[in-house]
Amino acid sequence: MTVVLWILAILAVPTLIFFGWMAWVFLKEFFSPSPDEDTTAAEAAQKLGLLPAERQNTKNAGPLPAGWKAALGRVADGDWQAAAELLRGIGRDWDRRSMAVSFLSGLAAEDDTWLLAWESAHPDDPDAAVVRAASTVSVAGQLRGAKRAEYTTEEQFAGFHRMLRASREEIARAAALDPDDPTPYITEITVALGLGYPHSEMDKLWAEITARAPHHYEGHWRALQYWCAKWRGSEKLAMEFAEQAAAKAPLGSLLTVLPLIAHFEHDDSDDTEGDRTPEMVARVDAGLADAAAADPDHPRLPELRHLLAYYLSLQDRDEMAIEQFRLVDGHVNALPWRYRGSGERMTAYYCKIRDSSAQAVVAGADDTA
Repeated sequence: MTVVLWILAILAVPTLIFFGWMAWVFLKEFFSPSPDEDTTAAEAAQKLGLLPAERQNTKNAGPLPAGWKAALGRVADGDWQAAAELLRGIGRDWDRRSMAVSFLSGLAAEDDTWLLAWESAHPDDPDAAVVRAASTVSVAGQLRGAKRAEYTTEEQFAGFHRMLRASREEIARAAALDPDDPTPYITEITVALGLGYPHSEMDKLWAEITARAPHHYEGHWRALQYWCAKWRGSEKLAMEFAEQAAAKAPLGSLLTVLPLIAHFEHDDSDDTEGDRTPEMVARVDAGLADAAAADPDHPRLPELRHLLAYYLSLQDRDEMAIEQFRLVDGHVNALPWRYRGSGERMTAYYCKIRDSSAQAVVAGADDTA
């Protein structure tokens, strides 16, 4: 009997040790819980001085050019002269002009009282005309709505197509009033998407744009959308357009972004293998050189930086990713974030990718300390 008790006692020791260890782990976690991965990543971003989600601007990709916020605020309050002064001050800077027209046309699509007053005061003002043309296209988009085709009614499509057809007359008028301006033709690319221009018609439209502004950022971005599979082209046509345009563009034009966008638009995989190929690494490197050579005040530079930060993060080039994130942090309305939704969803995706790179950078610094 004594021998049996000794055997049971010996067998009980490992069991007691196991339960003792479990109790210690429980008490440790209870009184000092381990932070989860998201919390650790967010803390790493904070340690690097990056802004929390609630401080991200979801309207723009980067800060507006100097004076624009005040001018657009005056226009929203009904002051058409502020719009006229803004475009007059921009002059022949076509990249800035198309961007300003986009903001102004959005305001006019909501309430065009100020634009009507401008047109009444100056009936043949080419600046007012180009805003009217772009706002008509914006109204068409509002009539259609932002939902996928299967969730859009026949009535919505009818209003969309009717307004797009009407916009062609406004676009032609704006182009006639300022023959040097590529903006009306760039605006028409959206019409080409919605009405389904054949490739031959798009080629003619593209020739009008490049004759006036051969390396125009927004013009290339919109044209690339046309050539994507989701609109009027295919993955092959989109990549061919992107690669050819990037190869012809001078350093600093930001058009190295086009192959990155073409890749992103057609990448439906759930892993990052396709984002880490030597070809993609080379595209990102070209983008970095392009960004470094660009005018620091180029209004579209933040859009390139957002994509560079994204792909650098996916490629585990985290320190370089954080360098780009620092330059755009505080603004998230850009690819790839805005394709995940608006508002909080867009911001959440931005912070998820950014914070993962921040966590890797902080961990690397701790390891070498």
